[in-house]
Amino acid sequence: MKAKKILQIAGPGLLYAGAAIGVSHLVQSTRAGSMFNFDLLWILIFANLIKYPFFDYGTRYATVTGKSLISGYQKVGKWAINLFTILTVFSMLIILSAVTIVTVGLFAYIFKVNISLSLLSGLLLFSSILILAIGKYTILDKLMKFIIILLSLSTIVAVVAALGIPKTINPEFITHFSWSNKVHLFFLIAFVGWMPAPIDVSVWTSIWNIEKSKELGYMPNLKTTLAEFRFGYIGTALLAIGFLSLGALIMYGTGEQLSSSGTIFSKQLISLYTKSIGRWSFWIISIAAFTTMLSTTLTVLDAYARVMTKLTGVYFPKSKPAKANYLNIFWLIVLFAGSWVIISFFVGSMREMVDIATTLSFVFSPALAWINYRAVTDKHFPKKYRPGLFLRILSWTGIIFFTAFTVVYIIWRFFI
Repeated sequence: MKAKKILQIAGPGLLYAGAAIGVSHLVQSTRAGSMFNFDLLWILIFANLIKYPFFDYGTRYATVTGKSLISGYQKVGKWAINLFTILTVFSMLIILSAVTIVTVGLFAYIFKVNISLSLLSGLLLFSSILILAIGKYTILDKLMKFIIILLSLSTIVAVVAALGIPKTINPEFITHFSWSNKVHLFFLIAFVGWMPAPIDVSVWTSIWNIEKSKELGYMPNLKTTLAEFRFGYIGTALLAIGFLSLGALIMYGTGEQLSSSGTIFSKQLISLYTKSIGRWSFWIISIAAFTTMLSTTLTVLDAYARVMTKLTGVYFPKSKPAKANYLNIFWLIVLFAGSWVIISFFVGSMREMVDIATTLSFVFSPALAWINYRAVTDKHFPKKYRPGLFLRILSWTGIIFFTAFTVVYIIWRFFI
């Protein structure tokens, strides 16, 4: 495929990257490296591998049918759309709150803002609503290309530079991951929950693919859209390895722990880069990190509003299409108000909020993986576009893995 063609259709895959490269990378991957060195590197790679099919199916379904995965869930059965709706409503405010608090923590540290993080969160969410209401899909599409390139280059340089930095390791602070340690296991589940992203992001990418086709005036073929998505997917996996490496190379064994405070965590995150590259890089890294989290907040807010608008249409089919824009704004306001309330109560517990959100995503993974698989293997989906043997095997591996670990988590969390 020609580079010009890829750039023309680039969008949904980069928006996926914008949603994925946020909490799972800046927070969870860095924590994994700082706590356990490279012990969880293989888990990171494994998680990206077994989750791939379920994200592939979002792009696949939208390209082939011209409709979002939500339509696919309806075709699978009423139970599928009802289950997805329950999972979305139950998790959306917590997930939006988690990414927002990390974003404002970075902003407060970088620009030395002394007002409360709760107020900053409200201002950020309100500004995001204005951006999305005015710019819609186009502004997200254009912003993402710049943001992803800037962060990717910064992370590559930082990791390479960190390889040559000496550090003092205290044997007392050397910890290795233990499968028999309940705390370690709970962290692992939270880590995999958003690595590389929650599975419901596949629904978002299906919606973004449709929006991109409207912008282009046509729907690119399946080979083209999957190539664009895979580019973004592989890129997020490599960046996750980069963040884990920074945590391992600079923080592991030093006794320094990533803080649960948004502003203190932000200082520690930026220092991972400045320690390896140099103080001169402070503003470059700071802007890259902040814009990355800002893009995550924007994409999460945009996606949930679009999803809830479509779900409203499912349950109230007589509502006119012309009302979709008003419904979208209504759901943006609901998301803003709900997440702001949550942030106001948990503003000092960024790490705990992140762990709750990521764990919820992991617990929901088996159900979402299953209905995604059903959507592209159901009789209504054209046979020639259904996943091949390798993707089917990988899908079942993922479903079994997610189910087994969810059961283990529930047993350990509530019965042991």
